[in-house]
Parts: sequence; structure tokens; C-alpha cells
Amino acid sequence: MDPNAYKHHLVNKYSREELQRQLDAEDFQRITVSFYRYVRIAEPQAFRDALYACWDHWRCLGRVYVAAEGINAQMSVPQPHWEAFQADLQQRPELKDIPLKVAVEDDGKSFLKLMVKVRPKIIADGLDDGSYDVTNVGRHLDAEAWNQALEAGATVVDIRNHYESEIGHFEGALTPEAETFREELPEVLELLKGKEEEKVLLYCTGGIRCEKTSAYLKHHGFKDVNQLHGGIIDYARQIKTRALPNHFKGKNFVFDERLGERVGEEVISHCHQCGAPCDTHVNCANKECNLLFLQCPACAERYEGCCSGECQSVIQLSPEEQAERRKGKQPKRRFTSHRKVG
Repeated sequence: MDPNAYKHHLVNKYSREELQRQLDAEDFQRITVSFYRYVRIAEPQAFRDALYACWDHWRCLGRVYVAAEGINAQMSVPQPHWEAFQADLQQRPELKDIPLKVAVEDDGKSFLKLMVKVRPKIIADGLDDGSYDVTNVGRHLDAEAWNQALEAGATVVDIRNHYESEIGHFEGALTPEAETFREELPEVLELLKGKEEEKVLLYCTGGIRCEKTSAYLKHHGFKDVNQLHGGIIDYARQIKTRALPNHFKGKNFVFDERLGERVGEEVISHCHQCGAPCDTHVNCANKECNLLFLQCPACAERYEGCCSGECQSVIQLSPEEQAERRKGKQPKRRFTSHRKVG
């Protein structure tokens, strides 16, 4: 059936409960994949609509951002449509030969719906367009070259937010305390002050944040900027397929329903409520709060999935009372600091 016939179905109209029911009823496997590209897209809205129409027809799920500067996608693709999906990418000039990063730990439940949004930028940096050349990026290193540079003592920086690096990071990495990428760029610049002539290594989840950061550092005079090609996701694949040493400790945080996939066997973080070893992120069961934090099984049982006793009392209310409490309120900050909650 021609996917163009579905162009009038351009948004999801199902509830979360119905989407979960549909996902649970599937009798096929799914492949979790991420990709990005900085490329000129003349009509982002039309490009977005064409992608949604085609991918929704194949029951693809995920989160995709489209902008005039390119595309950033994390998706779950039905295995029966995997070849057709790849062929579709190839026939679109903007996406032809785009590198795909396939998840190494995948239960098929990474996303519930397909969301394709047009945004001013595919990753917000808080800077004016044209303030630096985003195409003047650093040298891309595969896992083997990355390991060699690490072992030689190069300075390595985690270009992710603190709640990501808290559960997993490379040995000896500088880990900024920022909660957003726009906060992180100036912090990274400050962390690296005086190292303009030294070899600098950058890494992130899939590579996209390193593209902008490496260009930003080169704009500020750094001479030897290098980035992990394909990010942690592809590093995990390469060390397995090529039997390379693993210098990543703990879990890789991912922005889907899984919230993490294991790369190293170590648990390097702790429950935010009791301090026990733990690297499992959850969102507070109180929808009014929705705080993202680390919670061990014992605290999950004690607090019924909530971040505090106060939130635990809220979820005892009826669904109607909880909905009434949420009316007109802005949600709290989504991510915890390193302090305990509870």
C-alpha cells in the first residue's frame, strides 16, 4: 500500500494506555536506532509531514526533530519493515547514506508513539545562528583510535548532562554539572581553559552534541579536537563486535522508555533516597511531579515509585482529585540534582 495515501494522518491520536496495549499485542521484533545529520532542509514542515506519513504507515515509533539545519532521530522500527525503512532513507537526498546507530540492548519497548516535530534547531545551543561554523568539526575517532587516545592520557570531556554521566562515563572524564546543552557549552569552555594546544576528546550519546561542541571549541582556538564517532551507542557496538577493551563504566543514559542500556558491568551511582548502589532512573509516580531520579527496588516499594512521602500521599488520591491538583500548574524541574530526595 502506498504510504502517501496516509498523508492526512499526521499526528498520533491514541492515549498512552491504548498505545501500550497496541505495543504489547505486537507479534514482531523491533529495532531501536538513532541517527542525525546537519544538512540543509529547505521546507522543514513539508519534510516532516512526508516522514511522518511514511514511517507511521510502517508502525515506526520514536522521537524525531526536524529543522532547517538538519534532523535528529531516535526510533523503534518494526523488523519486518527494517529493509524498507533503510531504503526510504536512501531515496531521500537529505538522508542518503546517513550513519545509523543500532542499540545493543533492546527489548523492543523503547517508544510508545511516533513524534516528529519541527524545531528552530535540532539541538538547542542558545547561540545565534552564524556565531560559529557548525560544519568545522573535530576529527572523528572510531572505538580503537578512541581507546588509544584515552590510554595515552588525552583530556576527555563528557558532552552530556549530569544525570546522564552520573550513571555511566568514560574513565577519567570531566563531567559537567549542566542540565541542558545550552548551559554546558560555556561550562566546557571553562573546564578546558589553558588546554587549547592539547589533545581534547569529546563524547556524547550518539554524536550530535559533539558535532556542535567540537565546532564551538575550534571557534575558540582549540587546535586538536577529537570526537567519538557514533557516540557511546556505537562504541558499545564496536567493542563487542571487534573484541576491544571497554573503557566505559556503567550505563549509557538513553532518551526513550528504557532510560538506559548497560555498557560496563559496574554500578557507579547510588539511589537518591537511601544511597544504595543503583543506576536505575525512574520518573516520580506522581504525575504532578514527574521528577527523574535514581531509585533502588527497596525504595521503589517503600515509596510506591515516588520521590518523596509528599508525592506518595498524592498518588493515594483518586485520579479525578489528582487531575484537579494538576490544573494550571507548571511541572517541576524534570531532573534531580546529586542530592538525595525523599
